[in-house]
Amino acid sequence: MATLTDGPRTHHRAPRVSQHLTKGPSLTSLTKRIGLGAVAALGSLALLTGCGQAPSSTSSSGAATSATSKYLPCIVSDQGGFDDHSFNESGLNGVKQAATKIGSSFKQVQSATANDYASNISNLVAQKCNAIVASGFNLVDAVKKSAASNAKTDFVMIDDNSIKADNGKPIVFETSEAAFLGGYAAAAYSKTGVVATFGGLAIPPVTIYMDGFADGVKYYNQQKKKNVKVLGWNEATQKGVFVGGFLDQNKAKTITTNFLNSNADVIVPVAGPLYQGAGAAIKSSGKSAVVEGVDSDLYQTDTAGYKNLMLVSILKNIQNVTYTAITQAADGSFDNAQYVGDLKNGGVGLSSFHDFASKVPSSLTSELDTIKQGISDGSIKVDSPASFK
Repeated sequence: MATLTDGPRTHHRAPRVSQHLTKGPSLTSLTKRIGLGAVAALGSLALLTGCGQAPSSTSSSGAATSATSKYLPCIVSDQGGFDDHSFNESGLNGVKQAATKIGSSFKQVQSATANDYASNISNLVAQKCNAIVASGFNLVDAVKKSAASNAKTDFVMIDDNSIKADNGKPIVFETSEAAFLGGYAAAAYSKTGVVATFGGLAIPPVTIYMDGFADGVKYYNQQKKKNVKVLGWNEATQKGVFVGGFLDQNKAKTITTNFLNSNADVIVPVAGPLYQGAGAAIKSSGKSAVVEGVDSDLYQTDTAGYKNLMLVSILKNIQNVTYTAITQAADGSFDNAQYVGDLKNGGVGLSSFHDFASKVPSSLTSELDTIKQGISDGSIKVDSPASFK
């Protein structure tokens, strides 16, 4: 199992619940073996590293009822909810997987609005959670306040690195690197020479995707002497098209319809579950457009009937990283060092092309492998104001 630390361990407060946690192959070695075009995409790596049987049942609060350990991992969602097929669901899956591994129960609490963040976290602290995963950038203020007043509780902060506390671990992802691959793939696939992206909110975990996507299209144009256009995002001005949240499917559908009317045939919604609004717009239009997913491999996770539109997904491996952070904390080796997931360590990546494998240019997979190596060794630069490097 990959270790989630870039520095020395700072404290060892958590109770030791097992003498020897099973260690799987590292994310890096797995990435080298499966390659970009493998069916087992990076978003599913957690299934290959120490995954056990699912809890036999859960209570109404989301706690597994077959626990043998008293260690209690918990998670609080952002507004998108745990059925977003995106970052909230991935984080929850990581907590569930960790609970199974250590033989514990778990608790989950869903945030309906931003006003719920602080109270939801306080509720989990009151229920004596040993570790609380905060699913997303928007929860950082509530996490900082709670971490400062609850030193015995460990906090795993996803998608923000501003927390500075002995009991707070920042986990972030260099998704611009994976999105660069997604942008190159979109440009290579496009028949109209127009691709588009939109975001949920204008926040760094969203705009970093959009920067990488635009860079990937630009690189394709340079390499192939083409002029594929990007709608919805201007990297130079950091201005673009946003829904204003992660819940308004109608607005996502309207935005996508406007892109389709402007001849775009590849749409990248960086907006959690709002890929569904984009998919609905494509189906209503009757046009031959496709979607690129983000965070999870939406071809595998979608249950809304849009998997046949998924060209490829830009992956942020939240499930595996969350699993590792919790199991390390439960084993007594929690640390507050920042973890940055990138292409080199397998924290981000690109899924298989699934149903579109025979429809993309035959050389695309090998080109993407070459680009991935160039990004990893620094010979190909990916720039974003939201970068963590």
